Formats: sequence, structure tokens, C-alpha cells
Amino acid sequence: MTPAPVQRILIVGGGTAGWMAAAALSHLLGGAVRIDLVESEAVGTVGVGEATIPPIKLFNQLIGVDENTFIRETQATFKLGIAFQDWFRQGHGYFHPFSPYGTPVGVAAFHQYWLRANDGRGAVGALGDYSPGEVAARLGRFARPADATHSPFARMPYAFHFDAGLYARFLRRQSEARGVVRHEGQISDVQLREGDGFIRAVRLEDGRELAADFFIDCSGFRGLLIEGALKTGYEDWSHWLPADRAVAMPCGRVGPPAPYTQSTALAAGWRWRIPLQHRTGNGYVYSSAFLSDDEAEATLRTALDGPAAGEPNFLRFTTGRRRKTWNKNCLSLGLASGFVEPLESTSIHLIQSGLSKLLLSFPDTGFAPADIENYNRMMQAEFERVRDFIILHYHATERDDAPLWRQVRTMAVPDSLTRKIELFRSRGRVFHYEDELFQEASWIAVLMGQGVFPARCDPLTEIVPQDQVRHRLNEIRLAIRRAVEQMPTHENYISSRCAAGPLANADAGNRV
Repeated sequence: MTPAPVQRILIVGGGTAGWMAAAALSHLLGGAVRIDLVESEAVGTVGVGEATIPPIKLFNQLIGVDENTFIRETQATFKLGIAFQDWFRQGHGYFHPFSPYGTPVGVAAFHQYWLRANDGRGAVGALGDYSPGEVAARLGRFARPADATHSPFARMPYAFHFDAGLYARFLRRQSEARGVVRHEGQISDVQLREGDGFIRAVRLEDGRELAADFFIDCSGFRGLLIEGALKTGYEDWSHWLPADRAVAMPCGRVGPPAPYTQSTALAAGWRWRIPLQHRTGNGYVYSSAFLSDDEAEATLRTALDGPAAGEPNFLRFTTGRRRKTWNKNCLSLGLASGFVEPLESTSIHLIQSGLSKLLLSFPDTGFAPADIENYNRMMQAEFERVRDFIILHYHATERDDAPLWRQVRTMAVPDSLTRKIELFRSRGRVFHYEDELFQEASWIAVLMGQGVFPARCDPLTEIVPQDQVRHRLNEIRLAIRRAVEQMPTHENYISSRCAAGPLANADAGNRV
């Protein structure tokens, strides 16, 4: 007998993950499937990030969101990359831009020509001088590529900083307008089917029972369905990523918002600074083995740029992932599926990626094991590649001023990361897996920013004479600088196109 189609989906949990799922599925399934979402106002949500990476633009486009409207309603600003301070050594900084470096010089990758021409005395400038996004970030400038009419570059990828609580509410309005039914209440019990152990329904504390064919667990760290009911198991990565706490606290905005996220390494972890239109998000991610909660809060308070705009919000977590992201008729998203600390703003992207892969493997009520296994393999690979990129920031360091840094710089890392590092150290090459999130420019920025330099550059650069290489590089560098200087400031760009109106921000919350 042919299995029946999925006719009803229940999303357990709201927040960013739950309402992203509701918005995407209600838009793309076009009313063919009933979608319900259950959440409780009594259960606090944990925002998975106010800082994002460029694929978020594709998600917003996919669900039909006007970008300027989204920016206004979420108090968003633009993001061109991440500035890292004190990660390689104290007093040293570097920038991870979203933009690729340079334009073609020959058959080899652009950074290879820069490596060849760089004499260590600044003859051709810093590598970051060849990234439009990095130059714009340093100068506090921004323009969308379509608006940058004087730029020689048609592409300058960007993302956003936004209030995750406001984003969830924005998506809720979109979802409910498309027929998603929200149920208020706390779940007291999960009902499993006899025989195969699939989830049949959830029961709320008031006795209501919500049944579905397919369940999406967005219940946060506890994984109410994927772990609490189905006992899926968790792969712990804390031996590579020992931070297990975070404290977040917003403050009033002081000065123009920067078009980038700031990440500063501290003795027991790192501090973030995320500028929004109405406030600045701040937080300290740290290891409880080396720092107490009180010490973390005190450190964060002293670093605030403006007056505190809320009470500290403490979070506890274990980095890692579910052994199966999809188990039986339950798929997990967001924190329910795993957590890799927010150093490179990947949490929201992993929700988005999980949804896009679900659409490629959308089930019927037969829940074909081959489809589920393939989905799990894809999500495992994505989580592990993000994990490796985050570990790189910790492991490739000269810092030995605190126990945390002495631990991470000497620890054994996954073989997959070791191969990446060794390949780059040899000839400056970056092997890119198909469908890998972080592109070549990202690996180059962080590897060299963390002090990993190649012994030799690609021999194919020798085809172009050295004087010709230097002349071409200086042309590119000057063209980027001139183009960026013609852009408006980040603040003026927002003010003229997408500034938010007055908002009641009493419940905006602290987000990570």
C-alpha cells in the first residue's frame, strides 16, 4: 500500500527556530499541509543569535520578505564580517570578511599572488585591503551592491545584526497570516505509538492533545521530543570547545553602529559586541572550569559601551549535536538539534540549512529510512565542518597567558581540521567540500589571522611576472579604496532607507 501524504505537522517550540520553520513550511507548502505550533509564554526562549551570515538573505527571499521591512521591524543593521581581537595573541587583531579577496590576476587563487608579491614590508598592502567588505567595515561605510553604482565590484556579500525576539514575532505574523495555528500551553507528556515507537501526539498540561503525522522539535537545549521522548543521544564536543556558559546583557547604543560584529578573546573565553539600531548586544562566552558566573558578569559589565539596558541572562550549554537530527517521525531544529557556540554566527544558518534539506527530503507517512539516513548524513557533515572552523580559532593561537588557552593550543583536533591546516601550511591551498558553508576566503582570513601561513605559494603564480603582479595588485587595491570612499556611512544608509520607528522594547530580551 502506498503511504499516505503528510497532512499535519506539529512544531513544538517557538522562538527563532520554531517560527522560521512555520514561516518556511507555510509559505512553500501552500496550505497543502496543516501546520500547528505549540509554545508557552511561561517558558523562556533563548535567541540563537543576533548576528547572522549572508545565507539569511536567501531565507528571507524564499519566504517573500521585503528586506527593508524586515530591517525596520527587527531593528537590524548590516554586517560585513567579524573583527577578531586578541585571538592569535594579545594586542593582535584581524578581520573575517564576507567578501572574497581581489579579482583574478591569473590562473591561481588571488591570495596566492598576494603571498608571492608581499615582501613583509607592506609593498602591496595588507590582504584585507583587497576585500571590499573589510575596507568598508573599517571605514564604517555600507551600500548594497545594487546601490554601489561607482563600485567596480558587483558583489559585496552582507548579512544582518537583528533582535532575535523581534524576528521571531515578525515571522509569527507572517506564519499566522498563512494559516499556521498557534497553541498556547506547556507539554506535560509525549505519546508514542505502540509497535514502532513513533510519536503520536503531545498532551498539554490542561489536558488538550495535539496529534500530527510529522513533528518538528524546536524546544531548545532540552530536546523535548528528539531526546526526552525518543532518546536519540548526544555527541559531546566540549573536549574541543570547552566553553559551556554564556552571559548576555544589552546596553544603550553609543555612537554610530558598526557594520560588523566584534569578537574579543578574554582569559576564559570571548566577548561579543553586536550593534543594533536601538541598542548594543553584549555577551561573554566562557568555560566554567576557569571562570565563575559572578566573575563573568563583572567582566562583561565593565566592558559595556553604554548603560545596561537589561538584567544579565545566563545560559548553560554543551557543544555538540544529536546523534540523529531526524529520528522516526521527528526532526529537530535549532538548539534541539545541537549547539556550536556562536563565534561565527552559524546558529540561525543551521536552522535554515536544516529546513532546506528537509524540503529536499520531504517525507510521506512511510518515512523512508533511506531518506532519513541521507538527511542525517548531510546535517552531520554540516555540523562537523562548522565545528572544525570554530575549533581553528581556538587551536591556532600563540596565547599561553591563561589555562584555557594553554589547553586549546595543545589539544588534539579532529583529523579533518588537521588536514585543512596542513594543506594550507604547505602551499596556501584550501580544499573546499561540496556544499561547505565557509568558502575559501573565510578559511584564508581565519588561518592567516590566527598565524597559519604557507611555506610556499602556488607555483602557478610564476606564470605572471612579479612586476606585473605588483602593478595589478596595486590597481585593485586603489580601485577598492576609491569605490568604498564613495559609499555612504552605514548609519546614513540605514537612516535614508530602512530606519526603524519607535518600538516598545521592554521585552526585547537578551540574545546570544
